[in-house]
Amino acid sequence: MAKVISTLFISADGVAEIDPDWHFPYFDENMGRAVGEDYDTADVLLIGRETYDSFAGAWSDREAAGGDDAAFAKQLGDVRKVVVSRQPLDFSWRNSELIKGELVDAVTALKADAGIRGILIPGSISVVQQLLAAGLVDELRLLVHPVAARKGRKLFDDGDAPYHLRVTATEVFPTGVLRVIYAPTAGPAKVGYAEITDQVPGAR
Repeated sequence: MAKVISTLFISADGVAEIDPDWHFPYFDENMGRAVGEDYDTADVLLIGRETYDSFAGAWSDREAAGGDDAAFAKQLGDVRKVVVSRQPLDFSWRNSELIKGELVDAVTALKADAGIRGILIPGSISVVQQLLAAGLVDELRLLVHPVAARKGRKLFDDGDAPYHLRVTATEVFPTGVLRVIYAPTAGPAKVGYAEITDQVPGAR
């Protein structure tokens, strides 16, 4: 079964709607390597409409320009891209298609496709939120910047129940960026203060 992986740049206060002013100063070869590793997991990119428009408007031109980022631009162009939108779209970027049916049903079918190894969601906050709620995200790969953005859309929306996560890998870059990979997990047993009083500082 294919893994669904979300990859996001995020601030220390949880903002995943990136601002170039706080993002680009922390982008170095370590972050570039991490991004490359994330994209190398994917046979399919699952992208929201806004993210798709941003990517298609930039990366096709960068591939044609033949600069330092042309190889990555070609990789993005070559991969299958499934776009989440309720409106019909005319695609100018190759290997792009509109999602078929409702998001949860479509992603469930993609995960079950034996020909697909990995489904990567770059950005696309609303898509990630919906799939987290449906239990379809296998990994959250976050590049946590050492900055409190203080404005912008956050990854985790309001809800009735917490999402419990286990850490599967961490790495700290010289810039202070923390790469952390989470996998959803079952929550711990319910514990109250009475059960942890022996752990309080100075307890005997």
